Amino acid sequence: MIRWAMSKLGVEERLVLAVMPRHIGAKTVVRTVYGISNDFEVKVGIYQGSAFSLLLSVIVMEALSTEFRVAV
Repeated sequence: MIRWAMSKLGVEERLVLAVMPRHIGAKTVVRTVYGISNDFEVKVGIYQGSAFSLLLSVIVMEALSTEFRVAV
């Protein structure tokens, strides 16, 4: 989804290639009152530990809203 959104908005491929490795294979854990889970790969959404999380969220939302915008 991130790659599609960046391409849809005209982000240069070299910048897409610079961002993608930081999100492919990202892992996280879940902390509960019972302890910490085993790590698992983040496959959906934007990895929250990234400094780019907010920017990438905005890019994805902009691309989606542009895709579904209907002219009146």
